Amino acid sequence: MASGSTIDALGQFELHPIFGSFGEALSLSQSPLFMVIASVIVLAFLYLGMRPASVVPGRLQAAAEMSYDFIHNLAVDTIGEKGTAFFPFIFALFFFILTGNYLGLLPFSFTFTSHIAVTLALAVTVFIISILTALRFQGISFFKHFMPEGAPVMLAPLLIPIEILSFISRPISLSIRLFANMVAGHVLLEVFASFTIMLAVSLGAFGHVLAIAPIAINIALTALELLVGLLQAYVFAILTCIYLREAVAH
Repeated sequence: MASGSTIDALGQFELHPIFGSFGEALSLSQSPLFMVIASVIVLAFLYLGMRPASVVPGRLQAAAEMSYDFIHNLAVDTIGEKGTAFFPFIFALFFFILTGNYLGLLPFSFTFTSHIAVTLALAVTVFIISILTALRFQGISFFKHFMPEGAPVMLAPLLIPIEILSFISRPISLSIRLFANMVAGHVLLEVFASFTIMLAVSLGAFGHVLAIAPIAINIALTALELLVGLLQAYVFAILTCIYLREAVAH
């Protein structure tokens, strides 16, 4: 938000107690509130979309069926036959992130995917599930992956720590990618929106003319954010599928 000649672009990410003293006592902020809202939106979309169960689907039912087919094909094509078992998790993950990304573009809303604590929690969940899946399907053979096949045994003290470090860095890179993209996009939107207000207020009628440029840029940035929000949800889902494919493969 612009204040005088300064722009507080990071203020939009601050957490504040909601619901007065009740929310303050429970340390309830906007982040969990909008996570619940995102979950309700996804569930309502699926329920209302699939409720008619018509042979000739309407628009909402067609959208729900296309969403189902898209994620199902993504899971099966990437993971293989066992991808069907992970489909509900990947579906929930994709649409939870997508809805969170898009909710943040609405006025007076909050982008919970712009907080590293949220994205890291999602990434760690994926990481733990992939490890448990690997142990389930590969057993103790899973640990052989930390020693590259064909490498000299004498290099094991060097190669094994490198492979372990590369493996445990997955949730970090997964979470930072989503978090950084959401923060960067919303900061740009805030900055150019503030430029519009500052030009209109400080330069009078001439400022109104100059303000057209940042308004046009903001419209383009909003369209870009819609694309980035979808791409980041897809990247998170496809990397999850890749990790699970490696876990189920011997």
